[in-house]
Amino acid sequence: MKLLVKHFNELTTTELYEILKTRAEIFVVEQDCPYQDLDDKDQDAIHIFCWNDNNRVAACFRVFWKDENEGVAQIGRVVTLQHGTGLGGKLLHAGVELAINKFKAKKIYLEAQEYAKGYYAREGFEVVSEPFLEDGIPHVKMEKII
Repeated sequence: MKLLVKHFNELTTTELYEILKTRAEIFVVEQDCPYQDLDDKDQDAIHIFCWNDNNRVAACFRVFWKDENEGVAQIGRVVTLQHGTGLGGKLLHAGVELAINKFKAKKIYLEAQEYAKGYYAREGFEVVSEPFLEDGIPHVKMEKII
């Protein structure tokens, strides 16, 4: 699947709709976790996503500045519709490359659901916090120093 990389302002309304639909399907419905997904960070983010054969956004996430002065980029809203296909790993790798090459980040930060920390560790992220609850789900803070 071809990965698309677009700033929020470059997304079509259909692309944005499908990204939000995929995020809601997994984060709200599948994980049974009602939360406010729209957090005013999408507008300043670059979104990486791909389509599947059913014209759905199969996987997506966003990269944005957590602290531009310190060179810290953040990855968030990482989601795939199908698990175990390798798509998530490709997507994450592309996001790390984007943070390094386009943002020139010195560090990449994310908040991972605790069960997924191994997924991020394969791309070089390290846990830097004790577990904490975010919307009732255990998370950890992770960083990758560039």
